[in-house]
Parts: sequence; C-alpha cells; structure tokens
Amino acid sequence: QDSGLYLKELIEPVLTCFNDADSRLRYYACEALYNIVKVARGSVLPHFNVLFDGLSKLAADPDPNVKSGSELLDRLLKDIVTESNQFDLVSFIPLLRERIYSNNQYARQFIISWILVLESVPDINLLDYLPEILDGLFQILGDNSKEIRKMCEVALGEFLKEIKKNPPSVKFAEMANILVIHCQASDDLIQLTAMCWMREFIQLAGRVMLPYSSGILTAVLPCLSYDDRKKNIKEVANVCNQSLMKLVIPEDDDVDEAKQPMSTPAEPASEETLSKAEAVSGGQPGQAAVDIWVLPLSFLHSLSFLCSSERIPVTLNLDGIVQVLDCHLHDTSIGMMTRIAVLKWLYHLYIKTPRKMFRHTDSLFPILLRTLSDESDEVILKDLEVLAEIASSPAGQTEGQGPAEGPEARPSPVELHVPGRGSPLSSSGTKGLECSPSTPTMNSYFYKFMINLLKRFSSERKLLETRGAFIIRQLCLLLNAENIFHSMADILLREEDLKFASTMVHTLNTILLTSSELFQLRNQLKDLKTQESRNLFCCLYRSWCHNPVTTVSLCFLTQNYKHAYDLIQKFGDLEVTVDFLTEVDKLVQLIECPIFTYLRLQLLDVKNNPYLIKALYGLLMLLPQSSAFQLLSHRLQCVPNPELMQTAEGLKPSAGSKRSAAASIDYAELLQHFDKVQGKHLEARHQRAGRSEQLERRAVL
Repeated sequence: QDSGLYLKELIEPVLTCFNDADSRLRYYACEALYNIVKVARGSVLPHFNVLFDGLSKLAADPDPNVKSGSELLDRLLKDIVTESNQFDLVSFIPLLRERIYSNNQYARQFIISWILVLESVPDINLLDYLPEILDGLFQILGDNSKEIRKMCEVALGEFLKEIKKNPPSVKFAEMANILVIHCQASDDLIQLTAMCWMREFIQLAGRVMLPYSSGILTAVLPCLSYDDRKKNIKEVANVCNQSLMKLVIPEDDDVDEAKQPMSTPAEPASEETLSKAEAVSGGQPGQAAVDIWVLPLSFLHSLSFLCSSERIPVTLNLDGIVQVLDCHLHDTSIGMMTRIAVLKWLYHLYIKTPRKMFRHTDSLFPILLRTLSDESDEVILKDLEVLAEIASSPAGQTEGQGPAEGPEARPSPVELHVPGRGSPLSSSGTKGLECSPSTPTMNSYFYKFMINLLKRFSSERKLLETRGAFIIRQLCLLLNAENIFHSMADILLREEDLKFASTMVHTLNTILLTSSELFQLRNQLKDLKTQESRNLFCCLYRSWCHNPVTTVSLCFLTQNYKHAYDLIQKFGDLEVTVDFLTEVDKLVQLIECPIFTYLRLQLLDVKNNPYLIKALYGLLMLLPQSSAFQLLSHRLQCVPNPELMQTAEGLKPSAGSKRSAAASIDYAELLQHFDKVQGKHLEARHQRAGRSEQLERRAVL
C-alpha cells in the first residue's frame, strides 16, 4: 500500500534501462514497470510525463517483443488515466505539443491513440488546448500510412463535433491562422479537412474571423478554379467564400465613430480615429488613409474583450483584403472562377464599405481597366459592374465638382442606381453646348473612367473590334446611357489620333442605332423636344463629324433632314475612299432596318419631307452600281407621286412644329465645324500617305 511513497525511486532506474542497447534488458524493464504501475495505479499519475516520454520511445522500438510489451504497459496506463480524475493536463500539454511533431510512424500512432483516449474522458477538456496541438494533428494527417491518416481523421472529427456542440468555449481566433496555412496544403486530404474546419469556423464564430479575412481569401480563392478532380475542395471553398463575404456589413464603414468609446489604450486609438475622420471627411482617396487600418492582432484581441456583447467586436482589415484581391487580379495564371470571385468581392466591398474602399480606388483602377481585356465574358461583366459602381457611388465624390453637386450629392446613397433624367444636365449645363456630363448620379471617377476606357480602346484596337460594342452596351445598362455618350463624345472631340476618333465614333453610332439597350436614348434624340436632348445632339454631332457618314445617320435619327441633305452636298468635296463607300453601303442597309421605320413612313408625306427624299437621292448618287444602290433605288421608286397624295388642306404636318422646336440649334455653325474636322482628317490622311511613300522609297533604295 505504501508503494506510492517510493515511486520516484522505483520508476527512474527502470526507465533508464529503456535506453539500453540490449533488447532483452529493455523488455524486462518494460515488464518491471508494468508490475510497478499495476500495483501503484493512480499514484503513478504525478510521474505521468516521464512514463509517457519513455513509452513514446518504446513505441518505435525495432524489437517486436519490446514493442508488444510496451503496448501492454500503454494500455494499462490508458485505463488508469481514464478512470482517474486527477490527471494533470496542464503539465502534460507541453510534452504532447513537442512529441506531436515526430516523423516516426509508430510514435505518431502512439500520440494519436493518446489524444483519442484523452478526448473520450469527460473530465478532461482537451478542447481548451486544441490550438497547441492542431498544427501537429494536420501534419500527421499527411502521413504515408493509411491507418494513421484514418486515426487522425477520427481524432479531428471528434474535435470538430465538440466545437459544434460548444462554440462559446472555443478559441477560434487562435486557430484561424493554423487553418489558413493547411488550407493551402498540397495534400488533398489535409486541404479538404482544413477547408471543412474553416467553413465551420466562419459559420460558428462569425465576425471573430474577420481579422483573418486576408489569409482566408489567400487560401480559398485559388481553390474556386479547381477542376472536377478536386470538386469537394472547390465546393467547400465556395461555401467559405460566400460565408465570409456575408460577414462584411455596412457598419464596417463607420467603425471610426464606434471605436472611440471602446478602446482603453486611449492615446493610440484617439490618434487613429482622428486621422481616419480626416481621411473620410476631406482627404483625397488613397492618401493618408492607406496604413491606418492595419491594426496589430493583439490590439484586435484586446478590442474584442473590451466590447460589450452588442457592439461589433472586430475591425475589418480592409487594406489586407484589398491587397490579396489586387494580387489575385494581377496574377495571370489564376483561373476564371477565381477572377470572378475576386471581382465579386470588390463589388461587395464597394457596396458595403464605400468610403473605405475609395481610398484604394486609385491603386485598383489600372488593374480593373486591364481586366477588360480578359478572354472571358463573365469576367468582363463582373469587372464592368465594379467599374460602374466606382463611377456612380456617392462616396466617390471628390473636389472638382460644381458647387451644386459636391457636398449635397455625397451623403445620398439613394441616387446610386437611379440616374436622373434631363434636369441634371441643365443644372450643370451653364457652359451651354459643351455642358459637363458629370451629373449628381456620376462622381468624379466617372469621367476619369471614360477617358481611360477610350485610351484602352485606342491602344488596344483588337479589344475595340472584338469587345468594344459589348463593353459599351453593358455600361449603358449599368450606368446612365446619356452620360456615357455625352462624355465619350466630349472626350473624342479632343482626340488627337483622328483615325481612332473616326473608328470610335463609327462604333458608338452603330451601338446607338442598333442596340435595344439604347431605345430610350434614341427616342429622346428622335424628337429633340427638350433642351437637354438638343444639347446632347449638338455634343454628339461635334464628335460624329470625325466620320461623315455617321454624321448623316445621326441627322436621319434626329429627323434633321435638311441638314443631312446639306451635309451630303459637301460629300462632293471630300475624298471618297473605299471605306467611305462601304459606310454609305452600311447606312443604306440600316435605313431598311426596323429602327428607321418612321423614316420610311415619312417618305409617304412627300410634300413635307422634300429634304429627306433629296438626301436619300444624294446617297444614291454617291453609290456605285452595287446591291446597296439597287436596294435604295427600289425604295425610292416606291415614293408616291405627290399629286396623288394631296388631301384637304386642313391637316397641318407635325414636322413643321418639330423644326420650330429645334430652331435653337445653330446649323450653320455645325456645318462649319464639320468642314473644319474633315479638313483635319484630309490633312492627316495625306501625312500618313506621305510617310508610307517615304518608307517605300527607303525600302527601294
């Protein structure tokens, strides 16, 4: 009964023999220790660490007899621990943490078997110490032995069950980074298990996981582009991504005010809030605000303990998230689904935390523009959504706006997706015809976006040819179409590359005349009833002059038939090229389209539309004898004899009233402008021709 008093003297010499070179001696030492433990039972627990240490060495012993002896002793020790309530877990954890990193298969098996036993004892709460051993467990999960992997899976599964049962007692924050590392493992089982844990953590811990968002995204985003061989990982990663996104809330944009009462480390916090408030109220995007949000983790932890339960206990580290998203967009090797997810994140952040996101807009803008050249339509669509949100969000208002628009437009998020019709243009239209397209629905980034988009089209002609129309049509759905056309026309007016200006005007004109998205804008231009529509016509006209045929088609659209006739008269002085005739050909085809139904019907009213008929005959005379010539000729043959069409005088035509409505437009000045622009084009063409002749001469010499 008194053996407990002498256990130290009994156990230590026997344990020394565990290291002997003679396997027989090691076996007898094992047998002797078994007998000591069997008699002393619970009294050996104070010596548990040294016994465990000795046993873990014997578990990997090369001699089978020694090994089987050690297994008997191991089982006995497990029974004693299971039935006792005096096991000292605190002093055992450091040893377990050290041994769990062993690479020996038998030692790993021994460790896992002990973890499973300790987990099963109700009085022992191993969950509290899980952050200490979780990394080691994931390493063991990658073992070559199927049996060890299975045991480790079971152990991790048990832990996860306990976590789900009792989330409040789990130290989620301490394990988040461990999971982030293993979610990026090359071993499929480790990656899938870590990802499943991550999914549960995000769903159970909620906003506690927010400070680790950048790490989580680094791990999760690449998995979204996995193929069917890793379908399971991809699906779980997708759930993680969606759940994490839901944790970002609009309150994260106003964290400045919420933080002051919570932070007891008063000085640093108050300085930070001051600088944040400055940045939010008047600072330019991307200046002083850049490093403010990178808070040390210790501060985040202290913050979460200080908060009362109703407060948001964590701060969103937006800088870190944006950096990760930016890196993924720059990486050309990543898959399409990852790129789409990145753009969805950016869109989500601009919606939920616009003020903070606008500090990053200057750095994100170039890569977002570059992404328009992506080969996937889906990626381009998402990219356009982000760019449209940047261009229309009230949070993007900075200096440089008119006094009527600046401060008032900023706090009203209602205007986000409802572009105002008409009135905004006249309010900003003090400059008359050259009125600014920047209305309260568009912010200071809108014009910058339009300028850069046109630059992109100019430098990348293939993009303009293959995707130009698609991009502009989508933008007309996402933003105010009138603003887009107004601003692009404004910018093209100052374009120095005249050939590009002509091509771009042709593209815009085709979109204006043919796409269903612009039905409303076409109707607005067709009647020119309001001052705004007349301003828009004049603005478009000035840029459309880069391309003579598109200018005529704009006049047809706006029912300015006399002016169209005057322009066609001037075509005799222009250089008629093959491209020019091709465009006339296309215009004739367009006249036969449903969009110009009203124009064809007006041919019945010969008396009131003489200039329409003259203009069409003018086009006919320009064309060589081609299929387009035949088409237009047939159409004009259908024009009825005015004598037959005469009716009682009472009915006054609507065209006259329409002309008086458009009387405020100075057509003579527009014609002069047309001549001037075409003169520049002629000069540029001759210069180009001269240069190519010189090159040819040099080649001959």
